Amino acid sequence: QQRQQAQLWRRARAWQQQAGQILCGADDQILVNFAGNDYLGLAQHPAVKDAMAKAALRFGAGSGASRLVSGSHPEHIALEQAIARWLGREDALFFASGFQLNSCLLSAFLKRGDRVVCDRLNHASLVDSARLCEAEVRRYRHADVDSAQQQLADATHDDSDAAVVIATDGVFSMDGDVAPVRSLQAMAQHHGALLVVDDAHGLGVLGDSGLGVFEHQRIPVAADTLLIGTCGKALGTSGAFVAGDGVWIEQLRQHARGWIYSTAPPPALAVATRTALDIIQQEPQRRMALHDNISWFRRLLAAQHLPDSGSTSAIQPVIVGENEKALALSHALEQQGFWVVAMREPTVPRGTARLRITLAADHEPAYIEALVQALAEAWQQLGLAADGASDSSSSSLETS
Repeated sequence: QQRQQAQLWRRARAWQQQAGQILCGADDQILVNFAGNDYLGLAQHPAVKDAMAKAALRFGAGSGASRLVSGSHPEHIALEQAIARWLGREDALFFASGFQLNSCLLSAFLKRGDRVVCDRLNHASLVDSARLCEAEVRRYRHADVDSAQQQLADATHDDSDAAVVIATDGVFSMDGDVAPVRSLQAMAQHHGALLVVDDAHGLGVLGDSGLGVFEHQRIPVAADTLLIGTCGKALGTSGAFVAGDGVWIEQLRQHARGWIYSTAPPPALAVATRTALDIIQQEPQRRMALHDNISWFRRLLAAQHLPDSGSTSAIQPVIVGENEKALALSHALEQQGFWVVAMREPTVPRGTARLRITLAADHEPAYIEALVQALAEAWQQLGLAADGASDSSSSSLETS
């Protein structure tokens, strides 16, 4: 009841993905999806679906065991090798989900008395990982290099024998901005720390060839840096992976409890993911179409005098502030045929409720134009100024 009164109640609605970014609800409601993470449209790609269907018929619906028992299939290993080659890393490890991967990651490297330095706006899975590893947690101001440097210096000054990990998102999932990985990697090397970058929303999207935030910032990935990616974003499937120097990946094979004690993902999923990885490398026009849509969306925002977050990624947040008004905007857009989710605490900090609009390569420009037009009309009815603040007028829109 308290969550409902605070406009924080959430529910999962059933949707069926149609062609492109079109959703069909249980009541046959048709909406254009501006809330998903299928950035390159590969979840519905015929080759990916065909590969998964044929592999399921050949290998079965599941793996039947954990990787270290009898569930490690040649297709798992082939995918890991393909990921390592793609990212220019020595080795990689495939997990059932990004949350599973992150939640057990730091415990494989750190123990009580060690230190983890992390961005305040890291994904919930990295936050939980820091808590679970029992190391001392030091958080720095979001994407603030000076704050990170101070926390890292403090972490390494007290005990020279303590292991230290710096953990950050690559592209932040609620803001769409990019971490200062150049500076963080330099700091990690200077202090002898391991850098962990969860580039779930950058890999496949950013960089000239889709290699993520490091390629986007035109810097090489150091040996003591681990890259994390999820298959449910640009790759359009499911699962996650971590790639890096062989010694770090072997440490995970020996100590990552989520990988050791969980049933391995279905081999068919590995086949589908490897197919999607091939498409990402062979069809750069998908990434180009996505960035054209991002530019088009931001130009339309400017033309309507709506706030632009400055994000150059597929994640385009529109900050509203109040939970009630964010829900009202989401509801108004749904009435106009668009699915956009209102993000509220604890997913985002209190007082920063927002619409999290995500763009994809297969969004038609006309749909983007219609979305921004509907947003501008709802924004005006709510009495919101260009900076997201309310004026004295009242809203006639209902909340969902």
